[in-house]
Amino acid sequence: MHNHMTEQGWTFSGEGKSLSEDPDYHFKTLAELYLKVDPNYSGRFSVPVLWDKKTQTIVNNESSDIMRMFTTAFEDLIPQHLREVNRPGGGLYPEPLRQKIDKLNDSMHDILNEGAYKCGLAGTQDAFNANVYPLFRELDRVEAMLAADGRKYLFGDNLTESDIRLYVTIIRFDSVYVPIFQCNLKSIRNDYPAIHLWFRRLYWDKNSDQTLGAFHKTTWPNVTDYSIGYTRGRRLVLLGGQGPCIVPPGPTVLVEPLPKED
Repeated sequence: MHNHMTEQGWTFSGEGKSLSEDPDYHFKTLAELYLKVDPNYSGRFSVPVLWDKKTQTIVNNESSDIMRMFTTAFEDLIPQHLREVNRPGGGLYPEPLRQKIDKLNDSMHDILNEGAYKCGLAGTQDAFNANVYPLFRELDRVEAMLAADGRKYLFGDNLTESDIRLYVTIIRFDSVYVPIFQCNLKSIRNDYPAIHLWFRRLYWDKNSDQTLGAFHKTTWPNVTDYSIGYTRGRRLVLLGGQGPCIVPPGPTVLVEPLPKED
């Protein structure tokens, strides 16, 4: 599915290298999958969707739940050496860190992940102000956390769920949230050196046992389309799809290179 939202919700657009239709039912919109499960469904047709082909139903549509499922629910189906408990640091959700991971995840989800959208889709100045200042205070807190002892990841030397959940916000920040969602108090590249270094390490790491290159593989080349997708989406939500669709082109370098020592 391509990053293309219309008045009918998310579509199989065929843009880029994406599919032009659902491969199983030849649907053109995500809404058709939701309505296949429940013809009376009246909620949001949101992404992502985890679909069960055998039972032909939606298992889950919350990204954090789906991530947890992929790292905990299928361990008995894969070889022992590939299971989460045998990955570096005990996997993305290791038992000793679970309480700390859950606490940070909750804070980042409400204030950062969701907060950026509450700013970008705010209908009033008061609603915008109520979310933009806490968003940057949370970024300040994460910056201090990473800078405190020069740690490589949020909880030390090993990748966790929290790193993944922060990454999806940071990859969009300077190119989308600053110019389009108007979160312009600071930028990642100019004001948050520890977060910026952490982010570039994840993005440019194409081979290590920690990331398996997943961050770069799932981001490039989609990162080049974020601006147009978010401009369209914001215009649709706030303006009913009316008026010009003017896409900010920057920054010139979407993801800056790592320093040579890293």
